[in-house]
Amino acid sequence: MNWGKSIVLVFVLFAGFIGGMVFWMTRQRVDLVREDYYQNEMEYQQQIDRLSNTAKLTTSLDMTYEPNQQEVAFVLPQALRKGEITFYRPADRQQDFRVRIPAEHPNRKVISTARMAKGYWKVQFSWSDGRQEFFSEKELFIQ
Repeated sequence: MNWGKSIVLVFVLFAGFIGGMVFWMTRQRVDLVREDYYQNEMEYQQQIDRLSNTAKLTTSLDMTYEPNQQEVAFVLPQALRKGEITFYRPADRQQDFRVRIPAEHPNRKVISTARMAKGYWKVQFSWSDGRQEFFSEKELFIQ
């Protein structure tokens, strides 16, 4: 084998390596935090207002995780007219899910964690009393 063939062989191997890397990189799944990221940024002032309203409350949302019973329980505010609990999994957005809370609700909401993946979750609770909106976020580690 002479130098010319060796140089061509090195270029072919390098091009194959780069082509393989490009193919592998395009097949990787990349999760955005949210699909409607720009829309959420435009509405961020409303989120600041929700956080401000929540800070003014005398009672806070109570969340209790029971690992032995595989459930998480929420004590809901008395003034809640409608609400939503979002379970956000930063590692995989396909596991995110929401639980809507209607106006007619018990004071305590229990959600099973049996089907949830183990690890870190963010629990985002947004609700309205009919006049103002509120938002609270807590961390949850499923064992």
